[in-house]
Amino acid sequence: MENDTRVETGLRKALLFGASGQIGERVLANLLAAGWEVTAVSRHAQVALPGVRWQRGDLSGTWQGEEGFDAVFSCGPLDHFARWYAASDVHAPKVVAFGSTSVDVKQDSPEPAERDVAGRLRQAEQVLFKRAKERGVAATVLRPTLVYGAGRDKTLSVIAALAARTGFFVLPHCANGLRQPVHVQDLADAALQVVRHPAAAGRAYALGGGEVLGYGEMVQRVLASLPARPRLWSVPTPLFRLALRLAHASGRLQGMNAATLARMRDPLVFDIEPARRDFGYAPRPFIAEATMFTTPAAADQ
Repeated sequence: MENDTRVETGLRKALLFGASGQIGERVLANLLAAGWEVTAVSRHAQVALPGVRWQRGDLSGTWQGEEGFDAVFSCGPLDHFARWYAASDVHAPKVVAFGSTSVDVKQDSPEPAERDVAGRLRQAEQVLFKRAKERGVAATVLRPTLVYGAGRDKTLSVIAALAARTGFFVLPHCANGLRQPVHVQDLADAALQVVRHPAAAGRAYALGGGEVLGYGEMVQRVLASLPARPRLWSVPTPLFRLALRLAHASGRLQGMNAATLARMRDPLVFDIEPARRDFGYAPRPFIAEATMFTTPAAADQ
């Protein structure tokens, strides 16, 4: 483990990537609330905040500063961060990086692009752990599944927006697979918990929510939380496939492909007990509120 006298008086200086993202903004708030001094890297100018030093940059280069940190947090793309970390001489005894459960879920996908995502995530984890071990650094990867809570996710918030516009949302009969949605704040809390628990070093953890429920029930709770109370319609799977093909032909719903449809019936549930055991992970159940699926800017319009 790298030596740093600041560790004796508590963790206080952090280097943070992805601070403007849905998870990163919560991690930043947690760090500031806990009294950390944060250097946050961003490609774009950001609003000044007490306790935050914004540094323009991204993960395409290498670290040029000589300053040491107590921990490095990455809330952006894991493959870019792992490549950056391997090439950079940044001094920090702990690294916490967010990946995704897609590393397992999409590794056997029929879609080449999804298999590529899983492969890049797997390789990124290997690179990160290898380089951290060489440096004597305690690195941990957190793999969220089905993130919600900030109105910026690509699943539940998209469903909520579409249902709010149309007054309904359609699912195929086969959409009965189990899900484990996880709130962004629980992920941010986990990131800070990890740095206080040595048992998390050198490990990757699946981070699901505190409740397992069916896909249809999950969507129904989202719709019930919206002011207009859109209706959920369940249709035969062949009819849904036809509607999906028509939507693709018109340029809509490009993110929903055949693999996505197939996964609606798969039980995508992950074991969170290792995270509970090693660093006290305690996610909330899925209690949907409209503000969780709408960005503040959208809510004001």
